[in-house]
Amino acid sequence: MKVNEFIVLNKFIISRYTMAVLPHHLHGNFYAKVVEEDGEYIVKMRPIDIIKRSCDYYGSSFRGRKEGTRAVIGITHKAPIAIEPLNEIYVFPTISPSDPRCVWLSHIHVYKYEPTKNDQTIVYFTNEKSILLDVSYHSFVNQLYRTAQLRTKLTERMEARERKLQYMFRMNHSKGWLQQ
Repeated sequence: MKVNEFIVLNKFIISRYTMAVLPHHLHGNFYAKVVEEDGEYIVKMRPIDIIKRSCDYYGSSFRGRKEGTRAVIGITHKAPIAIEPLNEIYVFPTISPSDPRCVWLSHIHVYKYEPTKNDQTIVYFTNEKSILLDVSYHSFVNQLYRTAQLRTKLTERMEARERKLQYMFRMNHSKGWLQQ
C-alpha cells in the first residue's frame, strides 16, 4: 500500500542498508518512518519495536543487547545497540528509547554532522541524504562516540578470537604433520 508516495509495511527488519528509524504519525497512529539507502518506508510499528524485532531476528533480545553494551563499555542509559555485529549493524538512540520521539540512527551511515542555531543537529548520511534532529550537537556527538567505542571493542574481541583460533589450528595442523 502507498500513502503520500511512501510504501507502507506492516513489519520491518533492520539491515546494513537501514540508515534511520524515526517516529511518524499517520492517521492518528504512531508508526515509524524507515530511511534506507535507496528509499523510505512507513512501517506500522513503533521505532523501538522495530529495534526489538531486529534484535530477535538476528538471534538476541533487545534486553540482551543492552546488557551486552553495559558489559562491554559500561553504558546503561541511551545505550547503543549491536543489532548484528558481524554485519556492522549498530544503532544508537538520540534520546531515551522509552521516549516516543526517539530516533534511531545507524552508525555506519553517518557521514558528517553539524549543529544548528536552534540547538539541533543536522546529520548527513553516506548517500548524501540528511535529517534534522531535535537533539543538541553535544548529545549527538556523545551518542555517536559511544557507538564507535562499542563497535571498536566488539571488533577487537572478534578479531582476537579469530587470531587465537587460527593460531590453534596452525599448531594442531603442524603437530599432526610432524607425527606422520
